[in-house]
Amino acid sequence: MSIINLSINLEKIDKTKIIEGKKGKYLNVTIARNKDGEDQFGNTHYAFISQSKEERTGGQDKTYLGNGKEFVFDNAPQTATTTTEDTGLPF
Repeated sequence: MSIINLSINLEKIDKTKIIEGKKGKYLNVTIARNKDGEDQFGNTHYAFISQSKEERTGGQDKTYLGNGKEFVFDNAPQTATTTTEDTGLPF
């Protein structure tokens, strides 16, 4: 399991990209992994305002909102401890 913790610069949000929904206002955001791995601050991902296909193919620049780090947790199940006691079993 992993989580990504981001810091987003709210000043960079284009207000025209905010969608009015039935239960509130929404902003579609895309999170991507840094191509070069970690930056000098340990950030592994960045966030930008999602683009339509037309915006992507039309060469429109992304609006970067911020950076963040991925934290990976080891959720492997605990294994039973072994003993040196002879149980008489063939395995």
